Amino acid sequence: MGRRSDDSEGDRMSGDVRDETRLVSGGRRPEWTGPIVNPPVHRASTILFDDCAALKAGAGRNADGEFHYGRRGTPTQWALAEALTELEPGAEGTMLFPSGVAAIAGALLSVLKSGDELLIVDTVYGPTRAFCDVVLAGMGIATRYYDPLLGADIAELIGDRTRAIFLESPGSLTFEVQDVPAIVAVARAKGLVTLLDNTWATPLFFPALAAGIDLSILACTKYVVGHSDAMLGSVTATKAHYPALRRTAQLFGQHVAPDDAYLASRGLRTLAVRLKAHEAGALTVARWLETRPEVARVLHPALPSCPGHDAWARDFKGATGLFTFILNGGDKPGDAAARAALIDGLAHFGIGYSWGGYESLALPVDPASLRTVTAWRAEGLAVRLHIGLEHPDDLIADLDRGLARYRAARGA
Repeated sequence: MGRRSDDSEGDRMSGDVRDETRLVSGGRRPEWTGPIVNPPVHRASTILFDDCAALKAGAGRNADGEFHYGRRGTPTQWALAEALTELEPGAEGTMLFPSGVAAIAGALLSVLKSGDELLIVDTVYGPTRAFCDVVLAGMGIATRYYDPLLGADIAELIGDRTRAIFLESPGSLTFEVQDVPAIVAVARAKGLVTLLDNTWATPLFFPALAAGIDLSILACTKYVVGHSDAMLGSVTATKAHYPALRRTAQLFGQHVAPDDAYLASRGLRTLAVRLKAHEAGALTVARWLETRPEVARVLHPALPSCPGHDAWARDFKGATGLFTFILNGGDKPGDAAARAALIDGLAHFGIGYSWGGYESLALPVDPASLRTVTAWRAEGLAVRLHIGLEHPDDLIADLDRGLARYRAARGA
């Protein structure tokens, strides 16, 4: 699904046009849309053939644009997958999945088999860790976690069974930025596959395949959809790895509903504009938090104080709206209630999982329980923020009142 087009339109889209143009034009070739601006929503399970000969011929084909059965997709899904492929220079194709976790699972299962070992960053998304510790372990695939700041020294962890390295940069909750080029260089020298959860940056701010990554994963639920109204994931792969990815996804019956694919295609068109607004708002709020006595640290990759900031400054084109701040005060009795008082009374921040939508979110996070090889030590409890599209001054005023509640609850 979503293989790079070989026609003149695909050549034009793969050339020197900029990301903003790719976002608007990608996946909109006439084969998918006809005379319509947006790809139509094809709600289909059964595909009808003219006769038995056509049915038999169709069974032997497996390419986007060739109708077979609804699970294989229609122009609604093919258009989105092709647009995502066009965002990654060097990509062969993209497969869509019903969620970000499904995309992670599909990518891993396409490169691993029983007896293999996976190296995975210790700051990885919690559900990714659970998948590795439960599903992969049950299949006889070993997982070894590594320090996110390891860089080229990851070579020391590679053994005879090591097959792949999984990266997430910046890391979930604590936002350490990995030295992706150094890890990729080691992986290539050792013949290993690299996979990256690139949801935070998206290909606009970090073109993963251009940096040498083999499979780039997005929880499209977040910034691609952009409006908190659909669940969707994607994996974009190089020519060497796309066939196995496609086969794995199809064997597991992975399919994205046409309405969700449409919402993602619609969200994709404004991704560049929205990311710039998320970036500006988040930096304004993060820099304000740095000035507050109630705040010990702000973990935002664009700030020099964030671990791995130099790698971010070297490799990334921008920063998005998700970051964490650490409260001063330690982890004393009553501090959790004080943090809750800060969050519970916020007027412009929702309390809930996910991020990447137009709305701001605040979440209490406790990273220590999600690590196994690197200790999490902090001056106090942590709060993760997603800065949406509200005016940052309103968000700052809201947080100012929240920090006053935090002080009051601690008797400060």
